[in-house]
Amino acid sequence: MAKFMNKKIGVLMGGLSKERDISLKTGKGIFEALQRKGYNVAAIDCGRNIVDQIRNEKIDVAFIALHGSYGEDGCVQGLLEWLQIPYTGSGVLASSLAMDKVVLNSLSRDLGLLIPQETIFDARFETVDAFLSRFKMPCPVVVKPSREGSTINVTIVSKKDDLKKALNLALKSDFKVLVEEFIQGKEVTVSVLNGKALPSIEIAPKSGFYDYQSKYTKGMTDYILPARVSETCQKELAKTSEKIFRAIDCSGVIRADFMVSHAEEKPYFLEVNTIPGMTETSLVPKAAAHVGISYDDLCEQLLDGAGLKVTM
Repeated sequence: MAKFMNKKIGVLMGGLSKERDISLKTGKGIFEALQRKGYNVAAIDCGRNIVDQIRNEKIDVAFIALHGSYGEDGCVQGLLEWLQIPYTGSGVLASSLAMDKVVLNSLSRDLGLLIPQETIFDARFETVDAFLSRFKMPCPVVVKPSREGSTINVTIVSKKDDLKKALNLALKSDFKVLVEEFIQGKEVTVSVLNGKALPSIEIAPKSGFYDYQSKYTKGMTDYILPARVSETCQKELAKTSEKIFRAIDCSGVIRADFMVSHAEEKPYFLEVNTIPGMTETSLVPKAAAHVGISYDDLCEQLLDGAGLKVTM
């Protein structure tokens, strides 16, 4: 459709979060794709002077390629609403909901989604020792910051003696920590593009844990497309991913992550990424390519969907 071909596009990348390096790679890929498509595009490495950077570049549309805090949590989306600059992806509400795993789990449960058993630690209201004294879940468990990405400061804990160390690690990212039942099974991800699920991808890390190193080190993880699950499970994965897309009012593209249990082949919903990685080898482009959408066309589709979400 190329509705913004005559506008100046700013690709917002980098930022202030722990995912800065990945954001720069995502932004570079998008920037180069839009250049190949013939757009007038500027790459903006966002700092604390982001308002000045945006105004100096005189952009008409923002393509958000920021991951993590300030970029994926509703902050930059709210800023762009104030500046009245159309932007790609989800708005303030969906971005902030998806970023907070504790809040998203509560909503997911109300929607009837299957999620792992959980216990929540909030350092504002109790000490680590007080939490440990009331903790009753059997190990193994997964300990993760509520608002963090790229598996940063996440630990699989096999015995309770190691739980305190894992909690303190997670607290480096957030005062809210989610302690979840570890589901033995296949890790599967489903991308949803404009409300429609793309083929699922099975993630098989050679280390057994899809951590930061497994995600971003070449050869550390195998990706199987579509995932090796039954047709019934495939349909459930797609249905659940589309349901969460609609329920939290997403736009553009998201990626929903699941663990499919070995025992009963049930998909346990884990989390949503509203600004998933968009390098040419990232999971969303892999799924899109499987249905005939090239990387450059995918970037243009996402740009075409840019807009303001707050109406006056």
